[in-house]
Amino acid sequence: MEADHMTSRTTPRAVFSALHHAALTGTTELLSALLEAQATVDIKDSNGMRPLHYAAWQGKAESVLTLLRSGASVNGASVDGHIPLHLAAQYGHYRVSEMLLQHQSNPCLVNKAKKTPLDLACEFGRVQVAQLLLSSNMVVALLEGERKEQTDSAFTTPLHLAARNGHKDIIELLLKASIDINKTTKSGTALHEASLYGKTEVVRLLLDVGPSVWVAFSWRSSGLSCFSLQAGVDVNIRNTYNQTALDIVNQFTTSHASRDIKQLLRGARLRSWFPNLRANVGSSRSRVTGE
Repeated sequence: MEADHMTSRTTPRAVFSALHHAALTGTTELLSALLEAQATVDIKDSNGMRPLHYAAWQGKAESVLTLLRSGASVNGASVDGHIPLHLAAQYGHYRVSEMLLQHQSNPCLVNKAKKTPLDLACEFGRVQVAQLLLSSNMVVALLEGERKEQTDSAFTTPLHLAARNGHKDIIELLLKASIDINKTTKSGTALHEASLYGKTEVVRLLLDVGPSVWVAFSWRSSGLSCFSLQAGVDVNIRNTYNQTALDIVNQFTTSHASRDIKQLLRGARLRSWFPNLRANVGSSRSRVTGE
């Protein structure tokens, strides 16, 4: 995102004020002088970008603090639906993101692309900012996508975005936060995304979580039994087009990575059909070798 692009996307040309410039460049003395001279703290350019947006985008912490103390709108949205926290999260500015949250920025707000600040942090691999957002008291709402319409074609999750872009460390954070590993969008699960985009190590990580299998428990005295779902990745889930992750790899990819992914998915599918296969193989080996 370049400054001239951001300020000239619409007609008439964006009104890029002195306050916008001071916020963008982090010139705090000029910023303070303009505010003392009664400059409008939330002046917008024609893209709806306020000075706080520019300061957050560039990670100018002192400018952000000055604007917030002068009453800048922390949740004011641009034409594209970005609040300052979206920009700070996308570009990995931890300190600025922390300031915005401390001033009641709402991390659940979505932009026009239906993405939250957490979505952007996960999409672009901003580990520290993602961790910060996951530690907020709105983490459940963030992970469950309460502000999103799941029937929307643009619906996605932080896990899907991280998987598509190969961000293993982000995925590990999300799994620790108990995100639903089998959440589906129109294109399928995070496993579909990682498989399609050739992210072998992400596929391996997701499969290591284990299969979703029904485990039976019984009480011999009463003859009663119950079943409990052991949470894990489900390799047999199909997307809107009736494709499993393996179907997608077979149909759309031919790279070296796809060959490895096919092997991983075939093995996982086999284990999902025969969950005791590995245990039986292990016990048979023990009997033969005496281990």
